Amino acid sequence: MSFSPLLSSAFNDTSMRSKHISPLSGMCSFCSQDCPGTCEIALAAVLGKQTVYPTNTGANQVASEKDYPFDFSHFNINGRVFGAVGAGETYEEANIYHVNLKRSYGRFKPVEMTMPIILPALIKLNWQDYFSGAAMAGVTCVIGEEARDKDPRLVIEEGRVVHFPALEGMLEAFRRYDRGYGQIVLQCNVEDDLLGIPEYAAEKYGVNAIEFKFGQSAKGTQPARRLRGRADAIEKQKAGMLVFPDPLDPAMEELDRQGNCPGFYSYARLPLWDESYLIPRIRELRELGVTNIYLKMAGYDRKDLERVLRMGSEAGVDMITFDGAGGGTGYSPTKMMNEWGLPAILMQEALLSIVKKMKAENRPLPALTMTGGFSSEDQVFKSLALGGGAVTAVGICRAAMAAAMTGENVGKQDQGGQGPQDLPALRRDCGGDLCRPGGLACPLRQRSRRIFPGRCRCLLLPQQDRFRAQAPGGPQPQVRHLPARSKRFDPLDLSGQGTSERDVV
Repeated sequence: MSFSPLLSSAFNDTSMRSKHISPLSGMCSFCSQDCPGTCEIALAAVLGKQTVYPTNTGANQVASEKDYPFDFSHFNINGRVFGAVGAGETYEEANIYHVNLKRSYGRFKPVEMTMPIILPALIKLNWQDYFSGAAMAGVTCVIGEEARDKDPRLVIEEGRVVHFPALEGMLEAFRRYDRGYGQIVLQCNVEDDLLGIPEYAAEKYGVNAIEFKFGQSAKGTQPARRLRGRADAIEKQKAGMLVFPDPLDPAMEELDRQGNCPGFYSYARLPLWDESYLIPRIRELRELGVTNIYLKMAGYDRKDLERVLRMGSEAGVDMITFDGAGGGTGYSPTKMMNEWGLPAILMQEALLSIVKKMKAENRPLPALTMTGGFSSEDQVFKSLALGGGAVTAVGICRAAMAAAMTGENVGKQDQGGQGPQDLPALRRDCGGDLCRPGGLACPLRQRSRRIFPGRCRCLLLPQQDRFRAQAPGGPQPQVRHLPARSKRFDPLDLSGQGTSERDVV
């Protein structure tokens, strides 16, 4: 049985002409001379080395198409009948509304989260709601590498970033809804570090959490991004990026004059950090006021996994995220996304053996987060359970991003009073405050618009259980505390303590 995908992919919008496939090669078993050319081989015959990387990358997400023989779905969850874990062992407390899902981590400055989930590095698509949603939920999230490229006003002088105003908006997406749980983290790759972004972010915008990225999912090499032309290539080179071919080469200048210039690609440097650099570097940032340090690691060789864990232990790192996903942002080579790295379940098994060895040596351990292909609560539970207490949290990236994008699209559809046509469950009358004639959550929307005209930022929850965050630039709501009658469950208060009845006027 072959586990490799066929020679077609969503990465390149390629497909197989025939339903009869040779499992060994992934080609049609009957390859015809008159084939119009729809598979990966045909695409490569026309575009050559350009097809090493996906041609379909852009406003989308990418995941491995390989069907691995073993994953978390092969486990079922065994419930228990005696006692209670995570809630009081009484008839009144042992129920789903009182379960305490909080997690805390941090070597020197603890960070508390409402649940054992983080939203890993991202800075594309609808990142605004991705970060805001993390703050509302009370979990940690990460701004992805090279966020500086999102800022047309970026200024670099003498090899250092001196103006990066877009970073304020990225941070504010989380901070405006921050309710004391979780943290927003700025990820840095080699270029970000060389450009002095950690110092700039800490001094200019008070960033107190930095993540150094060793690797991501199946990206065993760095992204190669096609540039718009020679002028763009020169600008990237001036900004310190590696650019191939060299746009300042006289031969390239002559080809450009002739109108025959080849395509240019920027390439990020590989993270060749070691203990002699990274440990003093982390110490420098802590002296600048950075309180929490994170590392991001992919499914590399087991020796590298152990080295990063030991480096993190020695440097006093707060959390290391280990990413076992195939795919990524779509800038990994196509075959690498399918055929590279340790799948998350195997990487977790390898990490647990390393953790056991380090515990026997009495070494302090950072918090461990597993990510890579997690999209639902059962998968999160299985990873935590198999982690035996060594796994602090699970990262959910693609699924959380899909939620942010879908939520944005549903909201746009609903602005005119018409519910989303493709989601009948959201249009079904619930008999409560969510649904009324005139559109989805009509009463909730009307009330929130009265408070924040044109700037509604409410969650679509039943009125009595909603959580309202401060709307940017809008007037403050007046909160009237009613006489306490009974404790009730707040969906976003996961402490299990409940809150008093309240209303917004």
